[in-house]
Amino acid sequence: MSKHGELTVWHLTMLALGTVIGGSFFLGSSIAIKTAGPGILISYLFGGLLVYIILTALSEMTVAKQSPGSFRTFAEQMYGPLVGFVIGWVYWTGLTLAMSSEATAVSVFLRTWIPNLSIPLMASLIIVGVTLLNLLGAKLLTTLESGLALIKISAIVGFIILAFAFITGLIPNKPALGLGELASEPLFPRGISGIAGSMLIVMFTYAGFEIIGLAAPEAKNPTYTIPRAIFYTVLGLVGLYSIAIIVLLPLVPTSELTEEVSPLIAGLQRVGLRWASGLMNAVLIIAILSTMLAAMFGMGRMVRSLAEKGYAPSWLKDKQDVPKRGILFSGVGMLVGVGLAYILPSEIYLFLVSSGGFSLLFAYVIIMATHFKFRRINGCPPKGNCQLFAYPYTTLFALVALIIIIISMPLIPGQGSGLFAGLILVAVYSISYMIIRARSLLKANKEISLKSIIGFDEIDPD
Repeated sequence: MSKHGELTVWHLTMLALGTVIGGSFFLGSSIAIKTAGPGILISYLFGGLLVYIILTALSEMTVAKQSPGSFRTFAEQMYGPLVGFVIGWVYWTGLTLAMSSEATAVSVFLRTWIPNLSIPLMASLIIVGVTLLNLLGAKLLTTLESGLALIKISAIVGFIILAFAFITGLIPNKPALGLGELASEPLFPRGISGIAGSMLIVMFTYAGFEIIGLAAPEAKNPTYTIPRAIFYTVLGLVGLYSIAIIVLLPLVPTSELTEEVSPLIAGLQRVGLRWASGLMNAVLIIAILSTMLAAMFGMGRMVRSLAEKGYAPSWLKDKQDVPKRGILFSGVGMLVGVGLAYILPSEIYLFLVSSGGFSLLFAYVIIMATHFKFRRINGCPPKGNCQLFAYPYTTLFALVALIIIIISMPLIPGQGSGLFAGLILVAVYSISYMIIRARSLLKANKEISLKSIIGFDEIDPD
């Protein structure tokens, strides 16, 4: 790999925004808004605070040492090879299954315009296209991703402008809505439980920002670039999401939102803009494709990191700037995921795919647990550049909050299977590592003990 990266603050920021702003916000946020009512704004602000803490913690470790594999490598340094192996493969597997499902979702949306479209064929073609685009290299990909991210951001900004015009009466021959539906709605229809119940979905709408860490080795001047990219990412996400929800609330009663219709479409249709459905459908397709492109970027680099440590087949090792073997391997994995949808019973397939959300939250828990130990051992990054305020309290606060959100998954309809599928993944990969480790110790005629199998003796915090 090249030691001199090309990615700028703009590239990293747009890559992160392109990853995060996807179907979870344009479509999935309906349930979170319905659950929390107008109080959803608190959920998004709180979620933004957690994102800031997690990203800043990741930034501190990355500034101190740019490592391929990012949080996977840092976790291994702090807690040993078992943790490094498990988090790497759980993250890759969950994301692979989730993105194969997203390819199918895009195919379903495309059927709006092409009724006779073969969904499995289209999903496979989408995966092939996403894979080939990733082979072009980080700079070309992030340039494309920047364009797609701008389309998504423009759609949200356009919605904000239209909604604001209706609220303030700037639309000709239309009276000002003012507070509109918000005037007759309770702020917290389900109390604190509604806020708590919305947090899981809110975190999913923010998920994907960790891509900045995986892209760090390819960044230009990481000490300067990464902290600023993180600042702009958090500012952009929290700002866009919060303002969009503020102007949405007067347009439509939160109790009328459903998971089948984007809240942005519901709001615009409520004020008479029926043409918004087709336009937002196109934006939703772009949003998902953009997320898939960025996810593939991260998965390819995670596979390379695993292969370099001997945690994946040696033929996946790749010293080029672009981890072509990891990208192609991830593409094949996504094609297998699409195939499973037609081979396995639907209940089992949905059970497996639901692990994607858990995998991301699990990665964030590992990041915070790693940061806690990293700072305790190493102090601040070089030159005393501590970015995260009030350590260790902020680190522990985010860690506990994330664990609570994970534990709450069974309380959200359809998310309980995600927790159980994710825990099964963790167990399977943990057992797999210990079996592989025990065999290698036997082969080397070394003593086998629980400590040697787990690899505590290989922890290297420096």
